[in-house]
Amino acid sequence: MVSLQKVREEEATKLHNIMQFYIYEFSKYIPDIKLEDNGSYKPFDLEKYWTNDNFHAYFIKLRDELIGFALVESATFSSPNTIQEYFISAKYMGNGYGKDVARKLFTMFPGEWEITQIENNEPAHAFWRGLITEVSGGNFIEHYKDNLYVQKFHT
Repeated sequence: MVSLQKVREEEATKLHNIMQFYIYEFSKYIPDIKLEDNGSYKPFDLEKYWTNDNFHAYFIKLRDELIGFALVESATFSSPNTIQEYFISAKYMGNGYGKDVARKLFTMFPGEWEITQIENNEPAHAFWRGLITEVSGGNFIEHYKDNLYVQKFHT
């Protein structure tokens, strides 16, 4: 069974490590992403996930194995819930784990959602559009702006 595990601040290095695979995969869609002089990708600034109650970092696990992560910004008065970053390692893609975890996130953070994908990332667009169609019963709005696909819906 696939599950979410809250990332603790002391596990930031582990999250940075798995994020290297995410950035590597994402680099095929954004040519400006390059390795740093030390041979790794520039790490994300994760500070807000430890200091701001509206930002949530989760490991995605299959039984005891780490297979991905999800970074979520929960809704505030002026903004909807969003998936900031989302990753399932290639070995586990296509097995429904990503959909199962996303559904869990939608349940954990009910309300308005806004999900975005860059134009070039067709697999992500297909994944999110299909899942959002399913969970919203087709009741969502999608638009394209500034090289991003954006879906808005309510859970």
